[in-house]
Amino acid sequence: MNKIFKWIGIVLGSLSGLLLALALVFLILGNMRLNKTYVFPTDSVIVPTDDASIARGKHIAETTCAQCHGADLGGVGGWFKMEGVGEVDASNLTTGLGGVGSVYTSDAEYVRAIRHGIDAEGKPIFMPAVLVYQRVSDEDLGAVIAYLKVAPPVDRVTEGSFEMMGKIMLGAGLFGKLPVEEASHATTVSAPEAGVTVEYGEYLAVLGDCASCHGADYAGGAYPDPSVTLPVPNITPAGNIGAWTEEEFIAAMREGITPEGKPLAPAFMPFEAIGKMTDDELAALYLFLQSLPAQ
Repeated sequence: MNKIFKWIGIVLGSLSGLLLALALVFLILGNMRLNKTYVFPTDSVIVPTDDASIARGKHIAETTCAQCHGADLGGVGGWFKMEGVGEVDASNLTTGLGGVGSVYTSDAEYVRAIRHGIDAEGKPIFMPAVLVYQRVSDEDLGAVIAYLKVAPPVDRVTEGSFEMMGKIMLGAGLFGKLPVEEASHATTVSAPEAGVTVEYGEYLAVLGDCASCHGADYAGGAYPDPSVTLPVPNITPAGNIGAWTEEEFIAAMREGITPEGKPLAPAFMPFEAIGKMTDDELAALYLFLQSLPAQ
């Protein structure tokens, strides 16, 4: 009997040693991914200074960036938070204390962060919106940067870090690819001509990152965060939206109430930001959603 317990102890000890060794390897890999330095070719983005372009950038920022970074663009605490794993705030995008504008010294640094997912030192940043903004046109991206440089400064220090377990999970690939590892890194991006068209509506859906919650096919289903039990609506013609008129759709985006009288949850559906789109933009978005295959 003593021999059996002895062998059990040896096996358990060996397994523990193996798990510790694997954890150390994954920790090293996680640190390597977080500290890798990237260099990309120069982009074609030109940051304008005229009032019209700055106004355009403000409009885009208020209808898209504000969804994660707050109405004042000063950042939001605990954007990603997992006990024992890490916590990452949505960054302060202004030039105030703690804002990226107080750190970035060139237009190129803004572009590398927003389109490529790296900080001023060339290291990865945990900003999934990179996968959306890599598809924003050079003109629109330049306008957004122009506005961020003159937006009202907000003094708010935002932070972000992974704990040891988070780095181990990152090294093991449990978080998938970092934005910088997944982005296409195109240096020139164009957009459809603005107008009430399906094509421009699709572009706006990309800017609004609708697919991150509603799915690549926009058919909804389970919320991406498994801790949230609220189902995500189907926004193809097979869902309730298929019976809405254009006017009802615009009203729902502006007021946060569906034609059926159901309130939209602001914690999940950023209608306050989307509702700042123009009538033509919302009409284009409506056209795009109505053009989708019924899923």
